[in-house]
Amino acid sequence: MKAASSVTRIAAALALSVAALGSQAAIAAPVKNIVLVHGYFADGSGWQAVSKILTRDGYKVSVVQEPETSFGDDVKATTRVVDAQDGPSILVGHSYGGAVVTEAGNDAKVAGLVYVAAFQPDAGESPMELAKKTPGASTAIKATADGYLYLDPAQFHADFAADLPAAEAKFMAASQVMPAAQSFGVPITTPAWKAKPSWAVVATADRAINPDLERFMAKRAGSTTVEINSSHVAYMSHPAEVAKLIEQAAEKSSAE
Repeated sequence: MKAASSVTRIAAALALSVAALGSQAAIAAPVKNIVLVHGYFADGSGWQAVSKILTRDGYKVSVVQEPETSFGDDVKATTRVVDAQDGPSILVGHSYGGAVVTEAGNDAKVAGLVYVAAFQPDAGESPMELAKKTPGASTAIKATADGYLYLDPAQFHADFAADLPAAEAKFMAASQVMPAAQSFGVPITTPAWKAKPSWAVVATADRAINPDLERFMAKRAGSTTVEINSSHVAYMSHPAEVAKLIEQAAEKSSAE
């Protein structure tokens, strides 16, 4: 009987050990899904160079095309893509997309957040409120009669994408997405960066969002931060540096 009891205890201990190892393996499983979210006056195609690097390096990349009809619609569009992944994701936001991922990042399938020249609002705070406190250099944002925003094409290259070729910036200006103006003033309910690890790119030559505001938000969020001498579209003009930070986020989140 004693021998049988000992065997039972050993078997139980082994079962617990295997379960614990399995749990640790699940926690340490690599984050291989990357979800990219664009900002105002652009669309998901701008992520192409970053996506190519990430895909080459073995990541599965998905790009959200927000409708930009309302902040709520943009969060839903992002969550829809996150929930379609086969495991945890790193959620990346550019510009206004930073506000979107700050809210959508509360999804249980989001392992970490990356902000690229992006807004990182706190609870009860909107991008508009942050921009008013620390304005960017550009005054090129205009409004349509029916409440949508656009960036003056004549100033698009200088104020939005100065380190891209002029022809590319000209096409971006002609094809820009006009967001609903009211989406800029919607406050965040629960900022995901308070509960999840975050990384940030500060674009030091940014004229759309003040670089000092980017630094303040990243420091407040405790984000691991890199600075790039770039215009607002750092993900297009410096895709290798941006992809490197995203991969660091995926690797670090895998270890937690």
